[in-house]
Amino acid sequence: MMVPEAGKMGCVKRLILLRHAKSGDDLVERDFDRQLSRRGQRAAMRIGQWFADEAMNFDAVIASPAQRVRETIESVERGIGFGLEPRFEPRIYLASAATLLEVVQATDDTVGSLLLIGHNPGLEDLVLMLAGDDDALRAEAEVKYPTATVAVLDCDIDRWADLDEACGTLSAFVRPRDLDPALGPGN
Repeated sequence: MMVPEAGKMGCVKRLILLRHAKSGDDLVERDFDRQLSRRGQRAAMRIGQWFADEAMNFDAVIASPAQRVRETIESVERGIGFGLEPRFEPRIYLASAATLLEVVQATDDTVGSLLLIGHNPGLEDLVLMLAGDDDALRAEAEVKYPTATVAVLDCDIDRWADLDEACGTLSAFVRPRDLDPALGPGN
């Protein structure tokens, strides 16, 4: 688990990005309808437990309506111990970083902590766009943004509309395998 020392900046907004958990190999007619694998369910539940352990709160949750995202949310809820009450936003499904940025920038400014749940490569590209080049955890995200991975960006902004390139600090980058080695590749 990669978490740098706390208190580096007095941020105003927190953006938490969660990539959906691992989907299964079952044949489905549409990509949109792919379901989670058992390992994906376990990984998402473990991430939910990490959210609970870290006392992570969310003022709002915006998610892709894809089936694998819905099932990720259900597993995270089991781990965290409460419902997330997401707003499903169709534009997030397989969205580019630019589209994801637009969705976040349109968030009501009363929201201090936003959880966005979606897909790669858009989420990874958004993290790399928002984290500064000197951000120690950025290199971890550059290597790979695996399924069910969480990136926490602290942004020194007053309004979501001000979210822009290199304005955030990546304060956590947590992969399921960081929490339970059995959830790593090849297991």
